Amino acid sequence: MSTATSTETRELAPVSTESLAALLVAKERPPRPSSLSTSLAFGWRAVLKIKHVPEQLFDVTAFPIMNLLMFTYLFGGALAGSPTDYIQFVLPGILVMSVVMITMYTGVSVNIDIEKGVFDRFRSLPIWRPSAMVGYLLGDALRYTIASVIMLCMGLLLGYRADGGFMGVVAGIALLLVFSFAFSWIWTMLGLLLRTEKSVMSVSMMVIFPLTFLSNVFVDPRTMPGWLQAFVNNSPVTHLASAVRGLMAGEWPAADVMWTLGWSALFVVVFGPVTMRLYNRK
Repeated sequence: MSTATSTETRELAPVSTESLAALLVAKERPPRPSSLSTSLAFGWRAVLKIKHVPEQLFDVTAFPIMNLLMFTYLFGGALAGSPTDYIQFVLPGILVMSVVMITMYTGVSVNIDIEKGVFDRFRSLPIWRPSAMVGYLLGDALRYTIASVIMLCMGLLLGYRADGGFMGVVAGIALLLVFSFAFSWIWTMLGLLLRTEKSVMSVSMMVIFPLTFLSNVFVDPRTMPGWLQAFVNNSPVTHLASAVRGLMAGEWPAADVMWTLGWSALFVVVFGPVTMRLYNRK
């Protein structure tokens, strides 16, 4: 009887920490996830946030539509003779403006997650460090695509016709998405650098408004004073708007396309490392 009892006691005795650690080490660990898989996982997280808070889509639905209607019917007759003629010029520009302006919400989302302490968990995971940031940008790329499709559908209803056809429209949107992905690194940096989401929005608007309005989004720069043309003609938004407008019109604006890709590369090279440095030290 005593022998049986002692055997049961040994079987029920708790496993020591050293023994448990040895068992865990003995087992084969799962392979470390790739940078692509972790980036896509964080991108899916951003998409799920939109699913649970659909109000986030307001800026990619109502905002672009209001801009297109206001500028087409308020200024179309004065600037181009009729709203139908003006929309051929202004729709690609407003498409660029709308998408570029909503890129700032990437920085706002980053700042909100920092305030909630979510990033502390992200940094403790054995994953590729930039994947959290890349995931934000991939998730927002879906929002940019939705905004572009909505703008084009509304433009077709108002009389816009893309002479470049389907491929020209796809090429224009693809270039816009590439630029927006790169441009968003500025706002992720601000989201990590500034303390509150309101400050992120304030600083972002101070940068975005001059860039978008001091460009060829609404009018031809040739009507501007010479000193202003020098700034407008070298603005990244001007190069982007000219490239998207040309591609949708069935042209190949090689210079503007190359300038846009160059600006995109510059934003990633400059602000990407700064963002990751702030992220690692936050």
